[in-house]
Amino acid sequence: MGITFNQDRKQFHLSTKNTSYMMEVVIDRHLVHGYWGKRIHTPDLECFVDLYEVCSFSPNPEKSRKDISFDTMPREYPDYGRSDYQSPAFEVRGEDGSHLSVPVYKSHGIYKGKQLIDGLPSLYVWEGDAVETLEITLMDDLTGLRIILHYSVYEDYDVITRRVTFINDGKSVLQLLKALSCSVDFYQDQSFELMNLYGGWAKERHVSRIPIGHSTHIIDSKRGASSHEQNPFIALLRPDTTEFVGEVYAMNLIYSGSFMGEVSVSSYGGTRMQMGMNTIDFEWILAPGASFETPEVVMVYSHEGLNGMSKIFHNIYKNRLCRGQWQHKVRPILINNWEATYFDFDEQKIKTLIDESANLGIELIVLDDGWFGKRDSDRSGLGDWFVNREKLPSGLKALADYANEKGMDFGLWFEPEMVSPDSTLYRRHPDWCLHVPSRDRSEARNQLILDMGREDVRNYLFLAISKVLESAPIRYVKWDMNRNMTEVGSAVLEKNQQKETSHRYMLGLYDLLDKITKAFPEVLFESCSGGGGRFDPGMLYYMPQTWTSDDTDSFERLKIQWGTSMLYPPITMGAHVSEVPNHQVMRMTPLHTRAYVAMAANLGFELDLTKLSGEDKRAVKHHIERYKLIRETVQLGDFYRLMSPYENNGTAWMFLSKEKNQVVLFYYRHLAKPNDIEPKIKLSYLEPEKLYQLEDGRQLYGDTLMHFGLRLPSMAGDFDSVMVILDKVV
Repeated sequence: MGITFNQDRKQFHLSTKNTSYMMEVVIDRHLVHGYWGKRIHTPDLECFVDLYEVCSFSPNPEKSRKDISFDTMPREYPDYGRSDYQSPAFEVRGEDGSHLSVPVYKSHGIYKGKQLIDGLPSLYVWEGDAVETLEITLMDDLTGLRIILHYSVYEDYDVITRRVTFINDGKSVLQLLKALSCSVDFYQDQSFELMNLYGGWAKERHVSRIPIGHSTHIIDSKRGASSHEQNPFIALLRPDTTEFVGEVYAMNLIYSGSFMGEVSVSSYGGTRMQMGMNTIDFEWILAPGASFETPEVVMVYSHEGLNGMSKIFHNIYKNRLCRGQWQHKVRPILINNWEATYFDFDEQKIKTLIDESANLGIELIVLDDGWFGKRDSDRSGLGDWFVNREKLPSGLKALADYANEKGMDFGLWFEPEMVSPDSTLYRRHPDWCLHVPSRDRSEARNQLILDMGREDVRNYLFLAISKVLESAPIRYVKWDMNRNMTEVGSAVLEKNQQKETSHRYMLGLYDLLDKITKAFPEVLFESCSGGGGRFDPGMLYYMPQTWTSDDTDSFERLKIQWGTSMLYPPITMGAHVSEVPNHQVMRMTPLHTRAYVAMAANLGFELDLTKLSGEDKRAVKHHIERYKLIRETVQLGDFYRLMSPYENNGTAWMFLSKEKNQVVLFYYRHLAKPNDIEPKIKLSYLEPEKLYQLEDGRQLYGDTLMHFGLRLPSMAGDFDSVMVILDKVV
């Protein structure tokens, strides 16, 4: 059973195959957190926590119980203003101006399966899944605020999800000021390090790991997007946790807007971990009878280190987050014309690129920015989603048909959420963008942001995009978003609703994505935000892959793809081979290394193939043929990090096929050193007694490869690399 309840002691036990999560109701009123960690039997205890009187600075909300103070008690969903001096999980303002809420336990229900969240992405349930859901109802009788805490237990996946529903059962209007999705108190436990994924444009999701100390840490985005700067993820690790050993407690928010994760330590040695929507630009009116849903948090515990955590996230996201025809389908090898031509292209130039690509074995051509409206630079045209006939006089269909004749599919770039001030759309509807009346409208990349909370905006975009996708055999769409929110206001909301704008934007975006992807299920959609500025589970629910970063330099990509893999499987990552000097950092790296980095994800190319030498074209064709040998293993198999680019002069990772019969190892040396010897690489998760054969015919046992290691060949120069394929001997 995934969820059990002890009626006598009012204790809940949520179990996956390897984890336990426990709560209890103290004196029939207060929901208290008991335990989260490795699976254990339910303790035979009267109470999971110690109740004791401390000092007058820890007030007692129960007058007859001096041993109860929220200052010391590990709470399951803490409110504001009643002796709990750490951050609350929610805050509500009543009509009288009071911020005080007094929710107490009222009831609970347990049922098989899990409900989807209306208007929000979430993990789903497939027939036969061992999934149960617990709903605990808290009630503030004075205001009529009802709070439902939802817990869904994916027993076989080792995942627990949490979210919250707020319902106004009272007679007066309430204002939600804060509504986090989950909060966990680690009782008398502060021996943690905090891990997060930080960065910026072209340097996304680098790994940070620091001691939490006696302080408060906030990991957040205030940009109206999950952002390049932070990913909606936090984890608590033991100081001795490594890639394969040690405890990890992780939270990942299924949301693409502004978010916050917070970790704090109390004076009594407890640690509070929280995650949800950011409060910086959020309020929500709860009229009588109205409700509000928070996004869902995916909670993962692993006692097998960071690789153990990642394996859980990868499995659940591949199987119960991503959807549609492309969910478990190998992804095509593509060529994108952006770095080859930028805006300077015409029909003939694209056809020539198609010819070269088809000869090398590439399967999809993507026409990037500049095919629509009056769009010869980034200064105009966004919003005008019709073909630029000056560049493409024969239209998209002729170009797509030409690609199809060469054995290739055709794809297209869009940036639907944006509008150029110099566009027909903006001149007709200047109020359609996010703005504050009488204030200047900040531009970035010469563009403004359409208000996706408006139904008329979404209707226009759905019809305009649909018309384009119906006009030609288009099999791939890159959905870009190249700036973050400023002047966040909406022309269609009342004055007291303006702080609802950014969340309504996300609800509107999800609504549009849902309609578009269902209307065109055969299209492979890839999300993008200046690269990885919105690489999050919310987008993956609608689009099963994301452009990992605008930085295509292979050396920089090692850290970016390493950090991204902490949560997101390689099949969700777009990775391209670009030209040298690299357009972002001007670095020169060997072609085979650029290929091997991109081959560790969904392989693509972003360079002018027509300008390559004959030798380089032969090398590209060779790498494409090699990738096709390992593509299913890379995209559909299991991924393991072996050697970190942060601590070593090399990076190593491996893939193990779904059937466990093929192993692919990549090793990338960073800088050449004098009198240096290449390291032995120890593989993982092989079958000890089985033989594995290398391409040169050598055979080694699995236990030898895991414990002795695999010797690497000698390498030459900076940024050299090697790919090793091993097949299990049956």
